Amino acid sequence: MSSDSQNLRGISRLDQESSGTHGWQVRVQREGVRYGRFFSDYEWGGTENALNLAIQFRDKIISHHERISQSPPDRSLRSHQTAGARNQSGVVGVTRISQRSAKGDEYHFWQASWTDSEGNRQIVRYSVLKLGDEKAFELACIAREKALKP
Repeated sequence: MSSDSQNLRGISRLDQESSGTHGWQVRVQREGVRYGRFFSDYEWGGTENALNLAIQFRDKIISHHERISQSPPDRSLRSHQTAGARNQSGVVGVTRISQRSAKGDEYHFWQASWTDSEGNRQIVRYSVLKLGDEKAFELACIAREKALKP
């Protein structure tokens, strides 16, 4: 693998003329949790700036997980501990979401979210179509619990 392709590991270029979408997509998985973010050329001042930010984002995730494996994370940041009145799943930070594709197909996920030790919001989704409703819910609960353990 060349140094350029190693530098872009987990980063893909997206150019979709039909929707006017141009930028860099970061997709990284660590300890069973998937992280992703899109860096638009327009939003970030051009192709080169968007790529540099995508690389920084990816590297931050990787270095964060390297630090976690060496020492327990700081849990002093705010993280919801009790379910609010609007919570319908019964589990804090776990919710069922639906998304509609451009073709009109509807997809359902169980999503877990939390704030990591650096104050960044993290999200992981589990497909109801692939896993079934109960298994997707269970995995979302486990992911959030695992992420918040000291």
